[in-house]
This record gives sequence, structure tokens and C-alpha cells, in this order.
Amino acid sequence: MEDITEDQAAANYRVTAGELRQFIERFERLEAEKKDIADQQKEVMAEAKARGYDTKVMRKVVALRKRDKDDIAEEEAVLEMYKEALGMT
Repeated sequence: MEDITEDQAAANYRVTAGELRQFIERFERLEAEKKDIADQQKEVMAEAKARGYDTKVMRKVVALRKRDKDDIAEEEAVLEMYKEALGMT
């Protein structure tokens, strides 16, 4: 009876090791894809910069497009209030 339990444990380990290997390999593929995408993004920004665009501002625009319009408006209103309080307007 003990041999069956050891055989079952060994079989379970093999299945678990195989599954683990699959997860790790999938993750590694995604990491490689992520690096490729990051490289492509750098190329896009380099091309935009070569054509005279301000890539720092472009990155800010991209970040703003991800946010909710109400959050942006609220932040801009607070920023204006702070600038006025400091005599910056």
C-alpha cells in the first residue's frame, strides 16, 4: 500500500512540475513580448522626436488619455487655485 502512495506522490510531482514549467515558460514569453513592445514604443518616440515633437509632452498626453476626464478637471482646478495663491498666474 505504501508503494502505491509513493507512486501516486511521484506522479503528482511530475504533473505539478510539468504544470509549473508551463507557467514559467508562458511568463517568460510574455516578458519577451513586453520587452519587444517597450522597444517599439521607444522607436515611436524616437521617430516623433526626430520629426520635432516634444516627447515629454506626448508622454503626458498619453497619461492624461488614460485618466477619467472628471479627475483631470479636478486636478487642473486645484492646480490653478494653488498657482493663484502663489501669484503664478
